[in-house]
Amino acid sequence: MPYIPLAGLSLRDIEYVVAVDDLRNFSRAAERCGVSQAGLSEQVRKLEALLDVTLFERSRRHVAPTPDGVRLIALCREVLAAARALIEHARAQTGALDGRLRIGIIATLAPYYIPGLLPLLRRDYPQLTLQLTEGLTEGLLRRLRDNELDLVIAALPVRDDVFQAAPLFDEPFVAVFPRTHPRAEMRDIRLEDLDGPDLLLLEEGHCLRDQALALCGMTTSRQQRLATSLEMLWHMIGAGEGYSLIPELALRHRETLQDLVTIRPLAEAERSIGLVWRATDPRGTAFAEFASFLRDHTPTGCVASHPT
Repeated sequence: MPYIPLAGLSLRDIEYVVAVDDLRNFSRAAERCGVSQAGLSEQVRKLEALLDVTLFERSRRHVAPTPDGVRLIALCREVLAAARALIEHARAQTGALDGRLRIGIIATLAPYYIPGLLPLLRRDYPQLTLQLTEGLTEGLLRRLRDNELDLVIAALPVRDDVFQAAPLFDEPFVAVFPRTHPRAEMRDIRLEDLDGPDLLLLEEGHCLRDQALALCGMTTSRQQRLATSLEMLWHMIGAGEGYSLIPELALRHRETLQDLVTIRPLAEAERSIGLVWRATDPRGTAFAEFASFLRDHTPTGCVASHPT
């Protein structure tokens, strides 16, 4: 195979292309990459000229990869993953966690867990620069697989051999009813008591939705009412739209709704929260120690997991 010079090929330009593919918008891609839209667009065009391929079909309202773009952008992701792995392997020689740490947290946990955790991390890991991302489990794990995140805090189990996970704590669920709902008068709530048309769920993609369905032994129906977020779920309950299962940590700072809802404990209803990383990441030992630190600081109302 003839020698092909790489002088015109820039990792930064490849990063721009992947950002455009992720966001399907040049303006938002430029914002993510910290450059001007004009500068990003020009570099993408230069890369297309170098490759002699049009990567994106562009219009005022539409940005999408071309068939050739789909194939080559997949290779771009592999190149970026390999470049990040090179840096990680070099940094791992120091042994400890250091520098930037990109952590993804599921949306139904992040707002209630992270505020109490950040002061502890600043105290015990002052050498870290944290980059926190909130999202849905599937998207966070995809970004972890693509080496765009270092760690993910999510509900276990995570069934993929690409990842390694360490349990952190078990978070109980509670049942939350509108004050006027007939079941709000019940003192001992069982999971089977929640199987009914008034059970509110999150939209598809939230692991909390799947956990609620599994615990209640239900399947969704067309009549099931859905919420876009845990915050919206709270307000729907407060407005009398129905009831739901809510994670324990989400009870914090709910003074504005306490007169509108009734909260009941649920026996044997919980979710296991864990720390997830790529099994091939050379910082695995440091991540396991980090998981131990997080277990030692399990939030009030939850139970620390036993390491496996």
